[in-house]
Amino acid sequence: QVQLVESGGGLVQAGGSLRLSCAASGRTATAYTVGWFRQAPGKEREVVAAVRRPGGNTYYTSSVKGRFTISRDNAKDTVYLQMNNLKPEDTAVYYCALAAPWTVVADDYAYWGQGTQVTVSS
Repeated sequence: QVQLVESGGGLVQAGGSLRLSCAASGRTATAYTVGWFRQAPGKEREVVAAVRRPGGNTYYTSSVKGRFTISRDNAKDTVYLQMNNLKPEDTAVYYCALAAPWTVVADDYAYWGQGTQVTVSS
């Protein structure tokens, strides 16, 4: 089993920054993908970014390219999502998730964190 714990959400004004953390514990494999997803009220869950271990391949959805950066600290089994120049439309519950293959499809992710709220005020 794998456990994922997110932290770092909060309330920020438009143009501000937040850094989300996703700490993994348990029986993580040597190769896996960690993805960040978000779900706003009344909307479907969407992928935001993903990173592969090993290799470091990354993926960003178009709306966050140039503003968000996903990174990993292998020694700490932690993945970060640095979010800059936040916009009100970034408001959502953010989830991290872990999948065995390289994928950005939510259904492929077997393990999910509990989510952290990000609210961006205008």
